[in-house]
Amino acid sequence: MEPSPSPAWALWQAGWVRYREFDDLVTEVLGAVQGPVQVRTLHLGALADRTAAQALADGVEPAAVWHALADELGIDDAHRWGGPHHNAPRRPRT
Repeated sequence: MEPSPSPAWALWQAGWVRYREFDDLVTEVLGAVQGPVQVRTLHLGALADRTAAQALADGVEPAAVWHALADELGIDDAHRWGGPHHNAPRRPRT
């Protein structure tokens, strides 16, 4: 029987999945070129006027960053989640 992964490893894996989903949504919804530009340059009032990239680097949950980015860009719920293969991330409690 294999030992279960350490809690630190499990948290790293969970974080990696969320960041990957964020990147996938940015590319799918905003485009492969425009998406990364918005992530690096658009200052988001909901995130203390940080860019999405700065907020992620500061440890803000990717789901919260995605909601702030999509809200700032006026992306409606019908288009916010890309294709049907994405699950809508829950909004963080405030």
